[in-house]
Amino acid sequence: MLKVDISKVRNIFSDCCTFIVVKKLYKFLLNALPRPLLIRLSYIFKFFAPILYRGEQVACPVCEKSFSKFLSYGSEVAHRENVLCPYDLTLERHRLMWLYLQRETSFFSAPGLKVLHIAPEQCFLPHFKKQQNLDYITADLVSPIADMHFDLHDIPLEDHLYDVVFCNHVMEHVDDPIRCMSELSRVMKPGGWAIMQVPQDINRKETYEDASITSASEREKHFWQKDHVRLFGMDYPQWLEKAGFKVDQFDMNANWKPTEIEKYRLMGKEILYIARKSRKS
Repeated sequence: MLKVDISKVRNIFSDCCTFIVVKKLYKFLLNALPRPLLIRLSYIFKFFAPILYRGEQVACPVCEKSFSKFLSYGSEVAHRENVLCPYDLTLERHRLMWLYLQRETSFFSAPGLKVLHIAPEQCFLPHFKKQQNLDYITADLVSPIADMHFDLHDIPLEDHLYDVVFCNHVMEHVDDPIRCMSELSRVMKPGGWAIMQVPQDINRKETYEDASITSASEREKHFWQKDHVRLFGMDYPQWLEKAGFKVDQFDMNANWKPTEIEKYRLMGKEILYIARKSRKS
């Protein structure tokens, strides 16, 4: 007759219940709390979440840790499973950018780079700040981890200051993306380059905007998130070009192994656009 250790069954059941509760709480907080508060809470969450995801199936190149899986992330309309690193909270876009900077650029070695990072992601912050080759400064409208605070439509900085600019997942929030891109171009040195990732619907030829859509629920339905005011399509490079940039496209599928793309849980069809300012500016 098969004997069952009730205490072990009880412990397993308890662990499962704890996991489910934590996951539900995480998803609720992710969608309910304002961004500045989420940033502060994330520093607490990172200490216990990785314990629940111990394993070797996926890896984060930024924190250099492995897990059984990543956390889910996104609104109800654009929810994705197995994408958010439970330690440093990187998403597909962060891991793509990090690997690109490491493998395809001299960002971590070129001396004296002046870098402006708009809406700084906390997964990058400690790494970039400690780089001896970078003169690194951050800015945002409200973020508590930014050095400066200003409106991107009217940047209170002089012309031609920065070699590199990062401004990721911002242009879907602003009133006038072309003006914001132009302002970033203005503060960049001739020959400088920028990475400005956005949520992009690869099945949509042209960017979708509708000023009459103002409620949070409708914006989430149409633009994937309640605080988005547009959904960029495959014409996004043309928006960068309208702001005066020359745009290079980096296709990871043509440069990296499929096993790597899966291990790091990158978004398979995502293209990284590199916006370059003319050296004659």
